[in-house]
Amino acid sequence: MSLWRYADRLPVEPLVTLDEGDTPLVRAPCLSSLTGCDVWLKVEGANPTGSFKDRGMTVAVSAAVREGAKAVICASTGNTAASAAAYAARAGVRGAVIVPEGKIATGKLAQALMHGARVVALRGNFDQALTLVRELVERHPMSLVNSVNDFRIEGQKTGAFEVCDQLGEAPDVLCIPVGNAGNVTSWWRGFQEYGAAPELHGYQAAGAAPLVQGAPVESPETVASAIRIGNPARWEDAMNAVTGSRGAIRAVTDAQILAAYELLAAREGVFCEPASAASVAGLLAHGAEGRVVCVLTGHGLKDPQTAMTRASSVIPCDATIEAVENAVMGGG
Repeated sequence: MSLWRYADRLPVEPLVTLDEGDTPLVRAPCLSSLTGCDVWLKVEGANPTGSFKDRGMTVAVSAAVREGAKAVICASTGNTAASAAAYAARAGVRGAVIVPEGKIATGKLAQALMHGARVVALRGNFDQALTLVRELVERHPMSLVNSVNDFRIEGQKTGAFEVCDQLGEAPDVLCIPVGNAGNVTSWWRGFQEYGAAPELHGYQAAGAAPLVQGAPVESPETVASAIRIGNPARWEDAMNAVTGSRGAIRAVTDAQILAAYELLAAREGVFCEPASAASVAGLLAHGAEGRVVCVLTGHGLKDPQTAMTRASSVIPCDATIEAVENAVMGGG
């Protein structure tokens, strides 16, 4: 089973697929108790490359192959790079990604490199990278697979279809992280096509919250690298989605994001990357009513460095039963 079960609602044939989509929707008893809502987690880290980006990439790269493209390219804070590289490899076309130097999580960089993409580290931020990539595709016959590509939006809308089918109806509220704003745009398109209209609650990191502030952020900074974007490409679409759903876009601090990140792992057993936890941080900070779905956009292994700085220490132990007993039971 994959998102291509919705092929009749998608604009291309599945020419390049890794059986993406059909990700788990997991009830969150701890969060439900804390918030008084019926909370569910859409675990998008279960996609083939570990993030929601695969939903859009399968459609975008399928379209590129149909059109005869020999190369795909993107600007990325990490997850798009990993996904584009994987689907380019699957399609047998060249993949190239431009990432901000020193601003990409290790897990994502490793993926892009292992899939054989040409990875360029730009001495600049994501917004500059996207501007340059858009200029590059005007000069060369490459397919741009960022979320400015509408095929990406078409693929990502299937998340909304799945949630409605998994619950048997639409949720009352969808909480979702917002970076380049393609995902919130996609989910709203999906809900509209499904005939549903839950409130969309989008959450940006406080250090990268242009939609909240109403103006681009020149130097966005946040621990949540996946949403470290100062000038979202889908700005207008995202605001239309939020307005149309009677929802809101708000900011959450890095401290709130990391607290939610740790709570999800320790209390719900779900390990996501920091940016994903913005949806839960927002729910905890601002509340909601009814049945709530929080979208967790990427797997925790995408950013092992952050995990290791937040987790408890490894316990050294001699190879004796007494030492093991003390270590396990917390004695001595």
